[in-house]
Amino acid sequence: MTLDARGDLVALFRAIVDIESVSGNERELADQIEATLRGCAHLSVLRDGDTVIARTDLGRRQRVVIAGHLDTVPIAGNLPSWVEDDLVYGRGTCDMKGGVAVMLACAVALDAPSSDLTWIFYDHEEVESAANSLTRIAATRPELLAGNFAVLMEPTSATVEGGCQGTLRFTVTTTGRAAHSARAWMGHNAIHDASDVLERLRDHVPEQPEVDGLRYHEGLNAVAIEGGIAGNVIPDRCTITVNYRFAPHRSVEQAKAYCREVLDGYQLTFTDAAAGARPGLDRPAAAAFLAAVGGEPSAKFGWTDVARFSALGIPAVNFGPGNPSKAHADDEFCPVADLFTCRDALLRWLN
Repeated sequence: MTLDARGDLVALFRAIVDIESVSGNERELADQIEATLRGCAHLSVLRDGDTVIARTDLGRRQRVVIAGHLDTVPIAGNLPSWVEDDLVYGRGTCDMKGGVAVMLACAVALDAPSSDLTWIFYDHEEVESAANSLTRIAATRPELLAGNFAVLMEPTSATVEGGCQGTLRFTVTTTGRAAHSARAWMGHNAIHDASDVLERLRDHVPEQPEVDGLRYHEGLNAVAIEGGIAGNVIPDRCTITVNYRFAPHRSVEQAKAYCREVLDGYQLTFTDAAAGARPGLDRPAAAAFLAAVGGEPSAKFGWTDVARFSALGIPAVNFGPGNPSKAHADDEFCPVADLFTCRDALLRWLN
């Protein structure tokens, strides 16, 4: 099978979706994309693991980076793809093979763009940040990520979403004293003590700060709880895992301080952290993109690799087909119209 990037966009999209590429299994899709791009005389193509990077080198005054990840979360009986009422269903249709299809079609079509272009199709985005191939490339070959502006083709319902939230994960552990449950008064129940932590999280009112003109919505939530070793033992330990999604006006350290304030009196053990990115829509390159694409920008709820480009000093936005609320859902889908809206907008902007 080969990918026909010059033919019907919906057929291309479904072909990409139907190549299963759960994180760690991106090779077949990367092979197909590499083969397609190597057939374009206007592109220089390199392979780094299962990441494919294609570049124009036309001596243009500016370079634009357009990136999208190849991997998906695990399938749930939702492959191969199917079509209902102009919606394409299947794993990865929303997050984010619609964006990958648009990228591939545009990369092949834009042989004389107004800016030099770097197209990055990368692996391992849906897992921990350390495994994300952009982490490796930023450390070993940062010049490949360089540009004046970047677009992440994450699902945004074909509108511009600025910046992204930061994310923290941490654990809170309560301790007690083990005893036989028939003599509970001889022990101390650590799970019962967790109720105070859970009540504080339940009663917490998320902030909705405005950052650079866009309204974000934070969230501080317990996402897992573990405790107890047997049905007849009073538990002496209970661990609650908490996720904090914070607006990009806070640094990681400020976000940690905020969590410590909400859960004052408890020891927080932070296990994962990623900074957010301010929208930066006032930057000239971002403003020009927004003018070309049109519509009203909104805040990105969730973390994306926009933050990685922001940390490198490159203004970046999210713009791609698919409603982000359907990402990772078993009935994940992408409207066909979104594919054409995004493709046509990129071609209009970059020609």
